[in-house]
Amino acid sequence: MEKYIINLVEDEKNLAEIIKAYMSREGWEVHHFPDGQDAYEAINNATPHLWVLDIMLPNMDGYQLLKAIKTKHDTPVIFISARDKDLDRVLGLELGSDDYLAKPFLPEELIIRVKRILSRAYSTSTQEEEKRVEVNGYFIDAKTRNIYDGNEILEMTTKELDLIILLTSKIGKAFSREEIIDYVWGSDYYGSERAVDDVVRRIRKKLPRLHVETLYGFGYRVLSS
Repeated sequence: MEKYIINLVEDEKNLAEIIKAYMSREGWEVHHFPDGQDAYEAINNATPHLWVLDIMLPNMDGYQLLKAIKTKHDTPVIFISARDKDLDRVLGLELGSDDYLAKPFLPEELIIRVKRILSRAYSTSTQEEEKRVEVNGYFIDAKTRNIYDGNEILEMTTKELDLIILLTSKIGKAFSREEIIDYVWGSDYYGSERAVDDVVRRIRKKLPRLHVETLYGFGYRVLSS
């Protein structure tokens, strides 16, 4: 598995330490810049796989950094900000950011978004093979988005497939409803969390051996029998 390099530009020391700890746990190499000017000077150095930029920074803001990055490299960028989320999201996308996350956020939510962008930007045949898993007698192929029970392809909706792929990406890991909503419905979803429960109920009916466990007040996980 490739060791990804992430450049994190965040002036809030505590938040930066938390994000760095979560990213390091994934095996990623994290370079932290608490100052916009320091991050700008690093653009000409070795190119990371992804930048995570705060917008409000000392000496140089995230917008200026994003422009400089996109001028020289096509490296993916995630914006994070505590300001007007709608305005910042629009401006960030116009300047070329790949995603936007409003503060406060769960570190796990940022990790999911980073994984999604890294997978999309740097997917290889080896990585695609790693996406094919067998769980409790079901064969789940995230590349072709097919689920097999023996030789039979099971009919699933898009939301059901997305949720199954997420839950089986790490067997035994508990995913919160917020993480599930962000992954399956996207960050702009404003509906009820009960939509998650409805999809889980359908999955349990179609794949009774999958063993989707409820963690009351939190979310769901898949357990291997």
